[in-house]
Amino acid sequence: MLSAEHPARREQVDVAAIFAAHHPGLVRLALMMVGDQPTAEDVVQEAFERTHAGRRRLRDPSKALTYVRSAVLNGCRSVLRRRMTAFRRAVPYEPPIWSAESAVMVGEDRREVLAALQRLPRRQREALILRYYLDLSDREIAEVMGIGASTARSTIARGLTALGRELGEKA
Repeated sequence: MLSAEHPARREQVDVAAIFAAHHPGLVRLALMMVGDQPTAEDVVQEAFERTHAGRRRLRDPSKALTYVRSAVLNGCRSVLRRRMTAFRRAVPYEPPIWSAESAVMVGEDRREVLAALQRLPRRQREALILRYYLDLSDREIAEVMGIGASTARSTIARGLTALGRELGEKA
């Protein structure tokens, strides 16, 4: 049994015409919502895909544009929800040590430390280099420098204090 509305329900929605006329405006709408062009374009594309797939199920084909707009807004809301969920669960970003930015920072820090080391008295500079670059013990440093182990420890301590002053650190 066919109703009087049945032929109207079968009226095809011209999704291509809606796309041609309203795509730029819908992308602008999505851009304002999500904040970046690629995501906005994806949201609009998905809305049109869903509209095209369900065009036969639309009760009122004259409201297809309204449906697409709603789909765009809902898609934007979904994107924003996913972003918020990801943001809440995200681990704070720490760039890997091998990144270009990290390499520059490490290189700059190393240059500053080496320049500050050069300004220290010879004995303090040698003690710090033996400890922190060659990883020698107090006894080994004392043997290399020809001094006692306690003198090596105190020289390292004074050298660290002087190095901190050179680098502008507060004690």
